[in-house]
Amino acid sequence: MAGVRRFLPILSVAILASAQAPTNPAPELLWPSGAPGALGTADEDKPSLTPYLAKSPIGTAVVVCPGGGYQHLAMDHEGVQIAKWLNSLGISAFVLQYRLGPKYHHPAMINDAQRAIRTVRSRAAALHIEPNRIGIWGFSAGGHLASTAATHFDSGNASATDPIDRMGSRPDFAILSYPVISLGEYAHVGSRNNLLGNSPDPKLVEDLSNDLRVTAQTPPTFLFHTTADATVPVENSVRFYLALRKAGVPAEMHIFQNGPHGVGLAPTDATLSIWGQLLANWLRDRGLLR
Repeated sequence: MAGVRRFLPILSVAILASAQAPTNPAPELLWPSGAPGALGTADEDKPSLTPYLAKSPIGTAVVVCPGGGYQHLAMDHEGVQIAKWLNSLGISAFVLQYRLGPKYHHPAMINDAQRAIRTVRSRAAALHIEPNRIGIWGFSAGGHLASTAATHFDSGNASATDPIDRMGSRPDFAILSYPVISLGEYAHVGSRNNLLGNSPDPKLVEDLSNDLRVTAQTPPTFLFHTTADATVPVENSVRFYLALRKAGVPAEMHIFQNGPHGVGLAPTDATLSIWGQLLANWLRDRGLLR
Protein backbone atom coordinates (compact mmCIF):
# COMPACT_ATOMS: atom_id res chain seq x y z
CA MET A 1 0.00 0.00 0.00
CA ALA A 2 1.55 3.26 -1.13
CA GLY A 3 1.80 6.27 1.08
CA VAL A 4 1.52 4.68 4.50
CA ARG A 5 1.63 7.49 7.07
CA ARG A 6 2.12 7.41 10.80
CA PHE A 7 -0.33 8.98 13.24
CA LEU A 8 0.56 10.70 16.45
CA PRO A 9 -1.20 7.98 18.50
CA ILE A 10 -3.11 9.92 21.14
CA LEU A 11 -3.90 13.05 19.16
CA SER A 12 -5.04 11.18 16.07
CA VAL A 13 -7.51 8.90 17.80
CA ALA A 14 -9.00 11.79 19.73
CA ILE A 15 -9.56 13.77 16.54
CA LEU A 16 -10.91 10.81 14.59
CA ALA A 17 -13.19 9.74 17.41
CA SER A 18 -14.93 13.10 17.37
CA ALA A 19 -15.50 13.31 13.65
CA GLN A 20 -17.00 11.25 10.87
CA ALA A 21 -14.57 8.80 9.31
CA PRO A 22 -12.98 10.39 6.23
CA THR A 23 -13.53 8.87 2.80
CA ASN A 24 -9.89 7.83 2.61
CA PRO A 25 -8.56 7.65 6.17
CA ALA A 26 -4.82 7.35 6.63
CA PRO A 27 -3.35 4.02 7.71
CA GLU A 28 -1.40 3.77 10.94
CA LEU A 29 1.67 1.59 11.29
CA LEU A 30 1.19 -1.20 13.80
CA TRP A 31 4.82 -0.86 14.86
CA PRO A 32 5.94 2.74 14.14
CA SER A 33 9.57 1.81 14.83
CA GLY A 34 9.47 -1.27 12.62
CA ALA A 35 7.67 -4.59 12.78
CA PRO A 36 9.42 -7.50 14.49
CA GLY A 37 11.03 -9.72 11.86
CA ALA A 38 10.74 -7.07 9.13
CA LEU A 39 12.79 -7.98 6.03
CA GLY A 40 12.99 -4.47 4.61
CA THR A 41 11.59 -0.97 4.78
CA ALA A 42 9.12 -1.00 1.88
CA ASP A 43 5.38 -0.60 2.42
CA GLU A 44 5.00 -4.40 2.23
CA ASP A 45 7.26 -4.66 5.28
CA LYS A 46 5.11 -2.27 7.33
CA PRO A 47 1.83 -3.80 8.52
CA SER A 48 -0.79 -1.16 9.15
CA LEU A 49 -4.32 -0.57 10.33
CA THR A 50 -6.68 1.87 8.61
CA PRO A 51 -9.46 3.15 10.89
CA TYR A 52 -12.98 3.72 9.58
CA LEU A 53 -14.72 5.14 12.63
CA ALA A 54 -18.49 5.13 12.85
CA LYS A 55 -20.08 8.59 12.98
CA SER A 56 -22.37 7.46 15.80
CA PRO A 57 -20.45 4.58 17.41
CA ILE A 58 -22.35 1.92 19.32
CA GLY A 59 -19.30 0.48 21.08
CA THR A 60 -18.57 -2.43 18.73
CA ALA A 61 -15.45 -2.66 16.56
CA VAL A 62 -14.15 -5.11 13.95
CA VAL A 63 -10.66 -5.75 12.60
CA VAL A 64 -11.11 -6.61 8.90
CA CYS A 65 -8.70 -9.02 7.16
CA PRO A 66 -9.04 -8.96 3.35
CA GLY A 67 -8.26 -12.13 1.46
CA GLY A 68 -5.87 -12.80 -1.38
CA GLY A 69 -4.23 -16.18 -0.85
CA TYR A 70 -1.65 -14.74 1.55
CA GLN A 71 -0.04 -13.21 -1.56
CA HIS A 72 -2.05 -10.03 -2.17
CA LEU A 73 -4.93 -8.21 -0.48
CA ALA A 74 -8.40 -7.58 -1.92
CA MET A 75 -8.49 -4.20 -0.19
CA ASP A 76 -11.58 -2.83 -1.91
CA HIS A 77 -14.45 -5.34 -1.82
CA GLU A 78 -13.07 -7.25 1.18
CA GLY A 79 -11.70 -4.22 2.99
CA VAL A 80 -12.97 -0.71 2.31
CA GLN A 81 -16.48 -1.80 1.27
CA ILE A 82 -16.75 -3.97 4.37
CA ALA A 83 -15.59 -1.14 6.63
CA LYS A 84 -18.17 1.26 5.21
CA TRP A 85 -20.93 -1.33 5.58
CA LEU A 86 -19.97 -1.81 9.21
CA ASN A 87 -19.97 1.97 9.69
CA SER A 88 -23.56 2.04 8.42
CA LEU A 89 -24.45 -0.15 11.42
CA GLY A 90 -22.62 2.10 13.86
CA ILE A 91 -19.64 -0.28 14.07
CA SER A 92 -16.11 1.09 13.80
CA ALA A 93 -13.88 -0.89 11.44
CA PHE A 94 -10.13 -1.25 11.14
CA VAL A 95 -8.79 -2.65 7.86
CA LEU A 96 -5.61 -4.64 8.33
CA GLN A 97 -2.74 -4.65 5.88
CA TYR A 98 -0.80 -7.71 7.02
CA ARG A 99 2.46 -9.10 5.73
CA LEU A 100 2.32 -11.57 2.84
CA GLY A 101 4.11 -14.50 1.24
CA PRO A 102 6.21 -15.59 -0.34
CA LYS A 103 8.41 -12.91 1.26
CA TYR A 104 6.96 -13.53 4.71
CA HIS A 105 5.80 -16.73 6.34
CA HIS A 106 4.10 -17.65 9.60
CA PRO A 107 4.18 -16.23 12.28
CA ALA A 108 4.43 -12.76 10.69
CA MET A 109 0.76 -12.78 9.66
CA ILE A 110 -0.70 -13.81 13.00
CA ASN A 111 1.67 -11.40 14.77
CA ASP A 112 0.15 -8.61 12.68
CA ALA A 113 -3.44 -9.69 13.39
CA GLN A 114 -2.82 -10.01 17.12
CA ARG A 115 -1.12 -6.61 17.20
CA ALA A 116 -4.14 -5.12 15.43
CA ILE A 117 -6.54 -6.48 18.06
CA ARG A 118 -4.29 -5.31 20.87
CA THR A 119 -3.99 -1.85 19.29
CA VAL A 120 -7.76 -1.35 19.01
CA ARG A 121 -8.29 -2.66 22.54
CA SER A 122 -5.61 -0.36 23.96
CA ARG A 123 -7.40 2.68 22.49
CA ALA A 124 -10.95 1.55 23.15
CA ALA A 125 -11.87 4.40 25.49
CA ALA A 126 -10.62 7.13 23.15
CA LEU A 127 -12.43 5.52 20.20
CA HIS A 128 -15.74 4.99 22.07
CA ILE A 129 -15.35 1.22 21.81
CA GLU A 130 -16.13 -1.38 24.47
CA PRO A 131 -12.94 -3.42 25.01
CA ASN A 132 -15.01 -6.64 25.20
CA ARG A 133 -16.80 -6.00 21.89
CA ILE A 134 -13.88 -6.19 19.47
CA GLY A 135 -14.24 -8.79 16.72
CA ILE A 136 -12.32 -9.97 13.69
CA TRP A 137 -13.67 -10.59 10.18
CA GLY A 138 -11.72 -12.40 7.50
CA PHE A 139 -12.27 -13.42 3.89
CA SER A 140 -10.68 -16.46 2.22
CA ALA A 141 -7.02 -16.49 3.35
CA GLY A 142 -7.95 -13.53 5.56
CA GLY A 143 -10.55 -15.91 7.00
CA HIS A 144 -7.74 -18.29 7.84
CA LEU A 145 -5.93 -15.44 9.56
CA ALA A 146 -9.09 -14.50 11.46
CA SER A 147 -9.72 -18.10 12.50
CA THR A 148 -6.09 -18.34 13.62
CA ALA A 149 -6.60 -15.25 15.77
CA ALA A 150 -9.74 -16.88 17.18
CA THR A 151 -7.93 -20.09 18.12
CA HIS A 152 -4.40 -18.87 18.96
CA PHE A 153 -4.46 -15.98 21.44
CA ASP A 154 -3.13 -14.83 24.79
CA SER A 155 -4.08 -12.48 27.60
CA GLY A 156 -1.20 -10.05 26.97
CA ASN A 157 2.00 -9.38 28.86
CA ALA A 158 1.18 -7.36 31.98
CA SER A 159 4.82 -6.38 32.45
CA ALA A 160 5.44 -5.25 28.87
CA THR A 161 7.02 -1.85 28.32
CA ASP A 162 4.73 -1.22 25.35
CA PRO A 163 1.19 -0.69 26.72
CA ILE A 164 -0.26 -2.24 23.57
CA ASP A 165 1.47 -5.53 24.38
CA ARG A 166 -0.31 -5.58 27.75
CA MET A 167 -3.63 -6.11 25.98
CA GLY A 168 -5.13 -9.52 25.28
CA SER A 169 -5.28 -10.67 21.67
CA ARG A 170 -8.46 -12.76 21.87
CA PRO A 171 -11.21 -11.40 19.61
CA ASP A 172 -14.64 -11.27 21.24
CA PHE A 173 -16.33 -12.64 18.12
CA ALA A 174 -15.32 -13.82 14.66
CA ILE A 175 -16.86 -13.55 11.21
CA LEU A 176 -15.49 -15.94 8.58
CA SER A 177 -16.44 -15.50 4.94
CA TYR A 178 -15.57 -18.40 2.60
CA PRO A 179 -12.56 -18.98 4.86
CA VAL A 180 -9.52 -21.17 4.44
CA ILE A 181 -9.55 -23.24 7.65
CA SER A 182 -7.77 -26.53 7.04
CA LEU A 183 -4.22 -26.69 5.71
CA GLY A 184 -4.55 -30.44 5.23
CA GLU A 185 -7.18 -32.40 3.32
CA TYR A 186 -9.25 -29.43 2.12
CA ALA A 187 -6.46 -26.89 1.93
CA HIS A 188 -6.21 -24.08 -0.56
CA VAL A 189 -2.69 -25.03 -1.59
CA GLY A 190 -1.64 -21.56 -2.71
CA SER A 191 -2.58 -20.04 0.64
CA ARG A 192 -0.78 -22.81 2.51
CA ASN A 193 2.39 -22.42 0.45
CA ASN A 194 2.44 -18.65 0.84
CA LEU A 195 1.87 -18.96 4.58
CA LEU A 196 4.25 -21.84 5.34
CA GLY A 197 6.46 -22.38 2.28
CA ASN A 198 6.39 -25.22 -0.22
CA SER A 199 7.60 -27.91 2.22
CA PRO A 200 5.97 -27.04 5.54
CA ASP A 201 6.54 -28.85 8.80
CA PRO A 202 3.61 -31.31 9.22
CA LYS A 203 3.26 -30.26 12.87
CA LEU A 204 2.81 -26.64 11.76
CA VAL A 205 0.25 -27.70 9.16
CA GLU A 206 -1.69 -29.44 11.92
CA ASP A 207 -1.37 -26.55 14.37
CA LEU A 208 -2.69 -24.07 11.81
CA SER A 209 -5.55 -26.28 10.63
CA ASN A 210 -7.81 -24.27 12.85
CA ASP A 211 -10.73 -26.67 13.02
CA LEU A 212 -8.38 -28.79 15.13
CA ARG A 213 -7.68 -25.93 17.51
CA VAL A 214 -11.20 -24.95 18.57
CA THR A 215 -11.82 -24.96 22.32
CA ALA A 216 -14.53 -23.68 24.64
CA GLN A 217 -12.59 -20.38 24.71
CA THR A 218 -12.92 -19.83 20.96
CA PRO A 219 -15.18 -16.78 20.48
CA PRO A 220 -18.70 -16.95 19.01
CA THR A 221 -18.46 -17.25 15.23
CA PHE A 222 -20.54 -16.53 12.14
CA LEU A 223 -19.68 -18.37 8.90
CA PHE A 224 -20.72 -17.76 5.29
CA HIS A 225 -19.79 -19.96 2.32
CA THR A 226 -21.18 -21.37 -0.93
CA THR A 227 -21.25 -25.01 -1.98
CA ALA A 228 -20.20 -24.02 -5.49
CA ASP A 229 -17.00 -22.36 -4.28
CA ALA A 230 -14.37 -23.94 -6.53
CA THR A 231 -11.42 -22.21 -4.84
CA VAL A 232 -11.86 -22.92 -1.13
CA PRO A 233 -14.00 -26.03 -0.53
CA VAL A 234 -17.05 -25.48 1.65
CA GLU A 235 -15.83 -28.29 3.90
CA ASN A 236 -13.52 -25.70 5.48
CA SER A 237 -16.47 -23.84 6.98
CA VAL A 238 -18.37 -27.04 7.78
CA ARG A 239 -15.45 -28.48 9.74
CA PHE A 240 -14.99 -25.31 11.73
CA TYR A 241 -18.70 -25.10 12.51
CA LEU A 242 -18.77 -28.72 13.70
CA ALA A 243 -15.73 -28.10 15.88
CA LEU A 244 -17.42 -25.05 17.39
CA ARG A 245 -20.57 -27.06 18.06
CA LYS A 246 -18.60 -29.86 19.71
CA ALA A 247 -16.82 -27.31 21.96
CA GLY A 248 -20.10 -25.64 22.91
CA VAL A 249 -19.21 -22.32 21.24
CA PRO A 250 -22.17 -20.27 19.93
CA ALA A 251 -22.05 -20.36 16.14
CA GLU A 252 -24.18 -19.69 13.09
CA MET A 253 -23.42 -20.83 9.55
CA HIS A 254 -25.10 -19.99 6.24
CA ILE A 255 -24.21 -22.05 3.17
CA PHE A 256 -25.69 -21.01 -0.16
CA GLN A 257 -25.82 -23.47 -3.03
CA ASN A 258 -24.53 -21.24 -5.80
CA GLY A 259 -22.00 -18.45 -5.97
CA PRO A 260 -18.30 -18.15 -6.74
CA HIS A 261 -15.42 -17.55 -4.39
CA GLY A 262 -14.54 -14.01 -3.38
CA VAL A 263 -17.94 -12.31 -3.61
CA GLY A 264 -17.52 -9.97 -0.64
CA LEU A 265 -20.97 -8.72 0.36
CA ALA A 266 -22.25 -9.75 -3.11
CA PRO A 267 -24.22 -6.48 -3.57
CA THR A 268 -25.23 -7.29 -7.17
CA ASP A 269 -26.31 -10.90 -6.55
CA ALA A 270 -30.03 -11.11 -5.82
CA THR A 271 -29.61 -14.35 -3.87
CA LEU A 272 -26.31 -13.95 -2.06
CA SER A 273 -26.73 -10.29 -1.11
CA ILE A 274 -29.05 -11.30 1.72
CA TRP A 275 -26.16 -12.76 3.69
CA GLY A 276 -25.16 -9.34 5.00
CA GLN A 277 -28.59 -8.97 6.61
CA LEU A 278 -28.23 -12.43 8.14
CA LEU A 279 -24.94 -11.31 9.63
CA ALA A 280 -26.51 -8.11 10.96
CA ASN A 281 -29.24 -10.20 12.57
CA TRP A 282 -26.61 -12.37 14.24
CA LEU A 283 -24.73 -9.36 15.51
CA ARG A 284 -27.98 -8.01 16.94
CA ASP A 285 -28.78 -11.33 18.60
CA ARG A 286 -25.29 -11.27 20.17
CA GLY A 287 -25.95 -7.83 21.63
CA LEU A 288 -23.40 -6.22 19.33
CA LEU A 289 -25.94 -3.95 17.59
CA ARG A 290 -28.42 -1.60 19.15
